[in-house]
Amino acid sequence: MASPSNGAGAGGATPDGIRTLALVGPAAAGKTLLAEALLHAAGAITTPGTLERGSTVSDHDPLERRMAHSLNASVMHMAHDGVRIHFIDTPGTPDFLGQSLPALEAVETAVVVINAATGIEPMAVRMMDYAASRHLDRLIVVNKIDSAGVDLPGLLAQIQATFGKECLPLNLPDDGGAKVVDCFYNREGHSDFGSVADAHRALVEQVVEVDADFVDRYLNDGDIDASELHAPLEQALREGHLIPVCFASAKTGAGVAELLDVIVKLLPNPTEANPPDFLNGEGTAAVPMHADPDPAKHVLAHVFKVTVDPYVGRMGVFRVHQGTVTKDSQLYIGDGRKPFKVGHLFMLQGKEHVEVARAVPGDIVAVAKVDDIRFDAVLHDAAEDDHIHLAPLDFPVPVHGLAIEPKRHGDEQRMWEILGKLVDEDPCLKVEHVASTNETIVYGLGELHLRVLLDRLRETYRFEVQTRPPRIAYRETITAPAEGHHRHKKQTGGAGQFGEVYLRVEPLPRGGGFEFVDAVKGGVIPNQFIPAVEKGVREVLATGAIAGYPVVDVKVTVYDGKSHSVDSKEIAFVTAGKKAFMAAVREARPIVLEPIVDIEITAQDTAMGDITGDLSSRRGVVNGTANGTPGTMIVRGKAPVSELAGYQSRLNSLTSGQGRYTIALSHYEAVPPNMQQQLVAQFQVKDED
Repeated sequence: MASPSNGAGAGGATPDGIRTLALVGPAAAGKTLLAEALLHAAGAITTPGTLERGSTVSDHDPLERRMAHSLNASVMHMAHDGVRIHFIDTPGTPDFLGQSLPALEAVETAVVVINAATGIEPMAVRMMDYAASRHLDRLIVVNKIDSAGVDLPGLLAQIQATFGKECLPLNLPDDGGAKVVDCFYNREGHSDFGSVADAHRALVEQVVEVDADFVDRYLNDGDIDASELHAPLEQALREGHLIPVCFASAKTGAGVAELLDVIVKLLPNPTEANPPDFLNGEGTAAVPMHADPDPAKHVLAHVFKVTVDPYVGRMGVFRVHQGTVTKDSQLYIGDGRKPFKVGHLFMLQGKEHVEVARAVPGDIVAVAKVDDIRFDAVLHDAAEDDHIHLAPLDFPVPVHGLAIEPKRHGDEQRMWEILGKLVDEDPCLKVEHVASTNETIVYGLGELHLRVLLDRLRETYRFEVQTRPPRIAYRETITAPAEGHHRHKKQTGGAGQFGEVYLRVEPLPRGGGFEFVDAVKGGVIPNQFIPAVEKGVREVLATGAIAGYPVVDVKVTVYDGKSHSVDSKEIAFVTAGKKAFMAAVREARPIVLEPIVDIEITAQDTAMGDITGDLSSRRGVVNGTANGTPGTMIVRGKAPVSELAGYQSRLNSLTSGQGRYTIALSHYEAVPPNMQQQLVAQFQVKDED
């Protein structure tokens, strides 16, 4: 356990002395090193860590250190000029949006970090959109301004073209990017971009536009002292009328101290930003409500991150929105009827736990060893608040599947327990047992997402598994009526076995399931053996008749047969029913059915032609398109599941990583004849083996 650093862990702050922000944006933008530079500039750490040494505060997980990039959201804090700053370093890879997006629930400001050398990447666009949808203040930080050959004026123009003219610089690089010059408080000066006066004028004009009184003053006086613009500035940030741009280099430290000043002087405290979207009630009856950042009111806090350590146990990380949480507080979890006692309250500094006495609105803190705490839960101290929750985040749906099973037989239960813990930590992981293929499937957002999950199983939990692509849930059915007959006769000395069955099969409409009819007359098959005939038929329904897949949508009528007073037994009629049914199916023009899914693809509009062409090449059908957010479109269609293996990777290549898709089962339809021949041939070979 660490001691409070630079006063940041002390319990004396009030909401107006707190700032909260999340560093978001693409991988390799330098978010983790920017976090190190900020911590060092604020005096929270003595020496900035490096990715090469694996010594950064935020990337403390062994897997992160080995891979040299962030896989988890990491919470940190520091103090500067008497203000407590909570900030969260987030992964920049789309596979880990389950870690990045919840961080936006805990902060007032989303700091979108852009790599000066690579420009605006898809993840920056996506996180800007998410932050706007949650009504957060947004700040753009152009990092790595010391990179060779960068065109910073050109990049600023690109930022304004992509995100709007409201993106205006608060400071500008100078001396070839060795330092930055403030443009908000400074009315004069020089920068690598030219005159500071022009940038200052543009900022002031943008800010005063939100307040008619300031507009009049500006028109009359020609300028307004920036120190008087705090209220209209906060309004402009809340409304998205201003998205400030700052320049920095985490490597050289240029612009880092200035960024700290921007955070403290210009970014909102919890009383100034747009309040989070809480709802009271369930479903359509839920009504919007706002938490009041008042330390004296009853507690409302939101759990935005859960970690489950095999040695430490479960820890919930939460943002306090209302009231004061102290050691020994009694808190309810959602609609739970039994409160838990806060034994220890921590602020996090990467992997370090800094114990604190209290947390007020704006604080981000954690409690450990609370078994019932869960992601997205609201913590409260009043029983009547049990139906309050945050409006849900729009997470991408995990559709990249992998079949998984333990290497050692008998470890299935332990595997499910471990997978449950990993799913608790990441809302974009899903595990389910598919009864139709008898497989456990884990779903994630991409190949890297699942590879990291497998690494955690092996390295953190010392659990070995085997994986393979999920089996496709094909089905078999028939397309014409037919009849089948089988006589089962077995004599091996002593009592024998005898049973004879005649039956007919008919196709049912798609989705009709299975229907069994007993039309035997005269007792030629005694009543006690009819269930045995049905049992034999159902065995084939489960295991397949031509390709090894379940048989569906068929009606079976047993109409004749024979029995023997001594040798007829249940096993004989099970066998006779099974083989008569298989004979009938093979005469009934059987076909193999494949699952067809509804697919919805969202990507930039410039990629639509490539996407629709690729979907058509996969036997897909485009049903229509619709406009998405500005610059994006949505393609809706249908496609066979068998053609979508590895589709996210293909979509990434078509859309430069910006595309995403969701699927849902639509219906079953016949596979093409060549595919049926292949499936039947594979089954016959397996059968012979």
